[in-house]
Amino acid sequence: MLRKRARTILAWSGGKDSAWSAVTLARDPSVELVGLLTTTREGDGRVVMHRTPRAALLAQAQALGLPVWEVALPDPCPNAVYEVKMGDVIARARAEQIEAIAFGDLFLADLRAYREDMLRGTGLRAVFPLWGQDTGALARAMIAGGLRATVVAVDLARLSAAWLGREFDRDFLAELPADVDPCGERGEFHTFVTDLPGFARPLALNRGDVFERDGHAFLDVALAARPDD
Repeated sequence: MLRKRARTILAWSGGKDSAWSAVTLARDPSVELVGLLTTTREGDGRVVMHRTPRAALLAQAQALGLPVWEVALPDPCPNAVYEVKMGDVIARARAEQIEAIAFGDLFLADLRAYREDMLRGTGLRAVFPLWGQDTGALARAMIAGGLRATVVAVDLARLSAAWLGREFDRDFLAELPADVDPCGERGEFHTFVTDLPGFARPLALNRGDVFERDGHAFLDVALAARPDD
């Protein structure tokens, strides 16, 4: 008898860690990845943290052939409001026979504990496909494995805005300051993925203006039209 695969949704930011988690889950015969869970801002529909536009997020989901579970949050979002919104997600997940929510966290133990606590007693499991991997080796494996991404946000306390628009590649990794994690796990930088194993086709970006908010710098991006569109 074939073992039933665990229906799983993946917390999706559009960046490299969630994207590589999708690749990892897709290669796991015990997992059926059925959706991408994304938080956006109520005011402008941009992805929380990365500030990438909703249209770009939806293009990624279309390239993967997966539906988006979108959760619109106020900005700022009190934790009590976030937990109510996530409670709605959990209720929907249980109704749709979802068994697990996957997260692309790498080594921040307090964040993992928070996610596990949030799901404890709900009937859903928190899973972490990339957890504990050496982040330098993981970053190199992503690049070698076909992931392509552009830096779209930086913490200005750790990196200057000059890093925005850089490709996440071996040159980028080689030039990072020694105190910046190769995967930016402490929030030093965030990326937007334009190609990935499993994408129906690569995405192309138009790069717009740089803007700053709350100690971070962001690169505004939009999808570029393709000749065959």
